[in-house]
Parts: sequence; C-alpha cells; structure tokens
Amino acid sequence: MASPETANHEGLTSEVARMRLGEVGRNEITGARAKAPLAIFAGQFASPLIWVLFGASVVSALLHEWIDAIAIGVILVINGLVGFLQEYRAERALLSMRSMTAPRALVVRDGHALSIPATEVVPGDVLLLEAGDVVAADARLIEAHALSTNEAALTGESVPAQKSTTPAPPGAALAERTDAVFMGTSVSTGSGRAAVVATGMATELGRIAHLLVTAEETETPLQGRLRRLSRTLLFLCIGIVAVVALLGLLRGARPLGVFLSAVSLAVAAVPEGLPAIVTIALAIGVQRMAARNVLVRKLPAVETLGCATVICTDKTGTLTTGHMVVRELWGQDHQALLAAGAACCDAELAADSSGDVGDPTEIAILRAADERGIRRADIEAANPRRAVNPFDSERKRMSVLRANGALYVKGAIEPMVALSIAGTDGALEAARAMAARGLRVLGIALGDSPEEERLRLLGVVGIADPPRSEAIAAVGAARRAGIRTVMITGDHPVTALAIAREMGILTDGAVAADTVHARATPEDKLKVVRHWKSRGDVVAMTGDGVNDAPALREAHIGIAMGRGGTAVTREASDMILADDNFASIVAAIREGRGIFDNIRKSLLYLLSGNTGELALMLVAAIAGLPLPLLPLQILWINLITDGLPALALVMDPPDGGILSRAPRRPDEPMLGRPEWWRIVRSGLLLAAMTLLAFLWALAHGSLMEARTLAFSTLVFGQIFMALAFRSQSKLLWEIGAFTNLRLLAVVVLSMLLQIGLLMIPATQRVFQITPLSPLAEAGALLWGLAPVSLLELAKLFRRARSRQQGPSGTRIA
Repeated sequence: MASPETANHEGLTSEVARMRLGEVGRNEITGARAKAPLAIFAGQFASPLIWVLFGASVVSALLHEWIDAIAIGVILVINGLVGFLQEYRAERALLSMRSMTAPRALVVRDGHALSIPATEVVPGDVLLLEAGDVVAADARLIEAHALSTNEAALTGESVPAQKSTTPAPPGAALAERTDAVFMGTSVSTGSGRAAVVATGMATELGRIAHLLVTAEETETPLQGRLRRLSRTLLFLCIGIVAVVALLGLLRGARPLGVFLSAVSLAVAAVPEGLPAIVTIALAIGVQRMAARNVLVRKLPAVETLGCATVICTDKTGTLTTGHMVVRELWGQDHQALLAAGAACCDAELAADSSGDVGDPTEIAILRAADERGIRRADIEAANPRRAVNPFDSERKRMSVLRANGALYVKGAIEPMVALSIAGTDGALEAARAMAARGLRVLGIALGDSPEEERLRLLGVVGIADPPRSEAIAAVGAARRAGIRTVMITGDHPVTALAIAREMGILTDGAVAADTVHARATPEDKLKVVRHWKSRGDVVAMTGDGVNDAPALREAHIGIAMGRGGTAVTREASDMILADDNFASIVAAIREGRGIFDNIRKSLLYLLSGNTGELALMLVAAIAGLPLPLLPLQILWINLITDGLPALALVMDPPDGGILSRAPRRPDEPMLGRPEWWRIVRSGLLLAAMTLLAFLWALAHGSLMEARTLAFSTLVFGQIFMALAFRSQSKLLWEIGAFTNLRLLAVVVLSMLLQIGLLMIPATQRVFQITPLSPLAEAGALLWGLAPVSLLELAKLFRRARSRQQGPSGTRIA
C-alpha cells in the first residue's frame, strides 16, 4: 500500500465518514438471497418423467420386483444429486465476485493516512494508490504518477490502462475513462490519489453484480425436450393402463390379473433407464470434451453446445493468442529500429514467455529484437542507463538516456513526428495504414542530447495480438456447420473490425453491426445475447472478465476462460475452456452433436422395443387370444433389453460428417414425426414377428411353449434391433461392428442371459417357461433377426430411391 508520507490531502474527517457510512451503507457487493440447499434438492424432482418413474418404482415394489424398484430408486437419487450439485455451484458466482474486492484500503482521514477495512470506505474518501494495490471503490483521480491499472476483468482489455487527471469526455466508455479507477481492479504501475465517487452496489463492479443476479438462467434445449417428452409418456402410460384394463374386464378376466397385466405394460412402456442414459451420455461427453480442453461444469451444457447456432466470443486470448507481437515494421533499418526500441524499454524477458514482466507492448518489442539477436541485457552491459523519463498519458512518450549520451525515445506517432527533424517522410501515412489494420502504432526515435527535441525518427512499429491460426480455421468450420460467430470485445472499433476481417468473421455480405461489437459494456453484452435469443437462436457466450459474467449466465451456454478467466466468470459458466482457444469450442460442438444423436438413437431403440411389447399385448387382447407374455416376463424383457444395450448405444463415436449439417432448431422435439414413425414401424415389425412365432407354437404345442417362444423371440429381436439403430442411413457392415465393442459385448451377454434363463430349472418355474428344443431356439433367433433384416432392407430401398431423384426430389428419367 502507499506510504503515509505521500498523503498531503485533507480527505474526510472521521465524523463525516461515520455519518456517510450510515447514509450509503457498507462498501460491499450484495445480491439476492441464495436458495436453501434443501429447496434446490427438492426442485430436482419436479419433472413428469420423475413422477412416472417414482410410480413405476412403487408398483414394482408392490409386485415384489425388488430389483426393478431399487434400480429405479437409485436412478432417481443419482439424478437428483447431480442436478443439485450443478445448481448449488451456480449460487456461488456472486460469492466469487465479493472476493474480488479489496480487504483493506489506505485513505486520508483527518489529514492522515489511515488503513481501514475496505467495507468502511465512503464517497468523498481519498484513496492512496501504489503498484500492487486492489482499488477499493470507484474514484476520480486527483494525482497520477505514471499510473496504470489492470482493468481486464471489467473491460476485457489485455493492455494496462494508462491513467491521468485529464477529464475524460462526457459519456466515455469505461475503457476510455482514463481519469478514473474502479473497484476490483489492480494498480499495475505508478502511484496516485483518487477521490471516491461510488461504493458498494453503486460501483461498476456492483452494477455487474446486479446484472448477474437479474440475468435469467435459460432452460437448455435438452431439458425442454425431455420435459415435453416426459409429459407425452405420462399420458401414454395412463392410456395404456385404461385400455388394457377395459379390454381385460370386457373379456371377463379376473380383476387382479387384469390389474397386474395393465401395470406391467405401463411400467414396460416407460423407459425408466432414460434419465440414467442421458446422464451417462453427458458424462461420456464430459470425458471426450476434456480431451478437447473443454471442462464441463453443468452436464446439460454438453448437449446444448451441440445445437448452438450463435457463438458470441471475446477477442483477446480466444480468437487471438493473447500476447502482443510486432506484426509490421516501417523504416530504413529494421535492425536499428528494434535495437533503439529495446534500449527504451522497462520490460524484462524470461526464458519462458509466461514469466515476462512489464508492459505487453514493450515485451513485444523485446521479443522481436531478441529474434534478431538483440538482447536488452547486452545493451545494458555495454551502454548503461543514465536517466529515464517514464511514459505518461499527457506526453504520450518515454525516453531513456544512455551512458554514451544517446537519447532513445518511443511513443505515439504524432508527437514523435512533431519532435523529429529527420526520418519523418511517409511516417504518418505508414502509421495510419497500420492503425487502419488494427495495429497499435509506436514511433521510435534517437536523439544526441538529454532533451526530447531535434530527434531522428528511426521508424514505426505496428503491434497487435495476432489471430490464432487454428481459430481462423475453426471460424470457417463453424460457418460451414451453420453457426454464426459474433465478436464482442472491449477493444477499439478499428482493432475489432480488422481482427474480424482477418478471422473471417466479417465477410462480404455480413452486417458489421450484428457481427462485431466493440467497446462493449456488460449491458451491451447482455443485450447482444438477448437479441440473438429473441430470434430463436441457441446462444453460446465466451468470456473471462467479471463484465462477461451476466451475459454468460443469460446465454444458453456460458463458456469461461480457464487460463486468464476470473473466478466470478468460472462460477457463472456452464463449461471452462482450459486452453482459451476458440478452436476447442468448435471441436466440442462436434462432440455435443454426437451426444444428442446418441441420446436420440438410444431413445428410439427403447421406445421401439416398448412399442413392440405394447402392440403384441394389445393385439392379442383385442383378438381374444391368450396373453403371449406374463407380467413377470414383461418385466424381465424390460430389464435385460432396456438397460445395457441403450447404454452401449450412447457410447457410439460421432458420425464423420456431423459438422457438415445445419444445427438443430431450438424448438425441434427430441422425437419428431419421422422418429415417431420409425418407432411405430420398428415396434410393429417386432410385434408382428413375435406374434407369428407365438401363433405357430400355439398351433403345434402348449400355451407354455408358445409363451416361451414368444418370450425368447421378443428378447432376441430387441437385442438385435440395437445394432440397426446405430445409424438411420448406414448399413451395419458400413458402420463396422468393431467401432462399438461395448454394444457387441452387450448383445452377446444379453443372449447368453436369456439362454441361461431358459435352461435353469429354478428360473423356469419362476417365469413359467419350458425348455426349448435346439430347433425352436434357432427359430427364436431367426424370428428375432427378421425385424432388423427388414429395417436394413428399408435403408437400401431409401438409398436406391434417393439416387433416382434429383435435388428437388423429382424423379430422374
């Protein structure tokens, strides 16, 4: 902190400060009251599907099916805990913001420097600031001596902000308020004094905290789809129970038997493994995304990223490298130009660039000089410093006098040209051209006296944070995938537009006002996110500073930077980008799309099998036939065919061309009309083959033999169908059986379990089945293979038909 000797301003009296503290309150960040943990946990069970599963668990227990009852109960508890942990972590974002404020502050009270708790700072206090201090409140500068502050958390600017007492223009953006310092920022260099103008929630940090509290967390597309699907399944189950019960009673069956059959079918109709399948699919996505340097904090975000249509991204460190480099040089002798630049620097290079110390622009000059064999240490040894006139925002330059009497000067190009008597021809034109390309421009000159006059301009240096080459490719890949990239940055508009053009974000025909947003405030970022959401887009938002946190929380998916991001941003986010690289986002989108595909194919498989069971029982009931399956057999089929095959399906690798198709519409249901038709078609095929096997066995043997054959046919048919559901267009041998070894192992294991069930006397008595002859077992396998064979033939037929049609769907002669 600043030393007491620097205080020569009266500041406030202790009495006035005490009165103001009572009037304006403590200097702290406050927010909405957090939810109680128990309320958060209870809220995880407010889903129709959860209610249906809970009912299924109770019914299973009443039927003494303890394995089903316990399994469903465990699934419900696990999903409740996962949801609780996700929401509870989101409540901590505001606490992280509070931790950014200074613990103590040095102020002038009663004419003396006094260290007080930062929460007791009030408007009118005078803050004493030195390098390393955290600014305790928003304040207007009274004095500034080579003062610069790190405002990256508020503005997104990676370069320290130079400060002075010169008043900023009215209405200036936060990044351009050079006469003010702000709560939560830190002093990089120099010292100063500042009069406090705002504290607590009235500060810029407090304003962002308010936006963070009021920003709405959006339901993810996956959550919405599952909610709507759950409601559909709920009504379906009620209808099944009613129809089966009514048919049974009309036939004069025993009420208890009717009830057991109806409830068994209802339980079979509900894919109770769906929550676990979704959770596991997302967890697999988490692992795959971690390999892509994307760390997921909230599981639904994995799939949400896959249907993103807009990525609102920060510039610095995400699209660019995050390190300033010399990109252009103008002058007759580049070697002399860089040597003079290195001689006029305070920065220090380290062996590892992450350990460099000093102003980023000076580091860039030293790095460029070092690449040409010019080292500052050699300059210091051969020609030590004699005097330094540091940079300030009024002179806009810095000079260093060396032992040989040479004066090295660098600074803004206009004053450098004005002070130079040689080397200026074409300098301003070159500098303006560099600036138009978004470069930060510095002039470097040499003098032969201690005075900053009659200089010889050696040249102009153009410095910028260059785009990542992989990010340029990723922006192109996102565009081909139907995803718009929108740049939101605190940088100057000229710099932002130049980078956007170089990245390929701003292309011919693109509207700059929609695509590039410069000097963006936290409110601006929220408006941009809400604008795209209002258009029906699924919005991903990246950010690293506190100013990004409200927009991250408002977006469908918030992505925080892992290297340079603040704790506030990470807590408000859904996932963290470990390498701060835009290319990693696009790679994660591929994984997200693959996850949705896998969840959908698992759901198609589950509901197709369940539809087959329901159709089989309903047709038999309507036709007046004996029920082909008993309640316990239905529950076994549900257990052996629903769980493991569906879980193996969610582990399929993403399709190779997954990024070549357009994003899914946000309002697209989990199962649209084509998917429901595929479920019905596949289910009816399964039911038809099982019914034919049942009728054939019934005509040639006993009812128990017929039920046993139908039982095995349905199990084998559902297991084989899992293979067909790996792709809607590719044939089994085109996909490759060994691309998902887990599914292959599950198919073999499930078949062995079913065969074992038929051979063990104890299970024969429990399930009321009889051993089948080898010929009958082979018949069950063939009946079971028939549905998947017909589905594969249908793929061939659709492929042949598509070849005969043109792009418009008309037949080609």
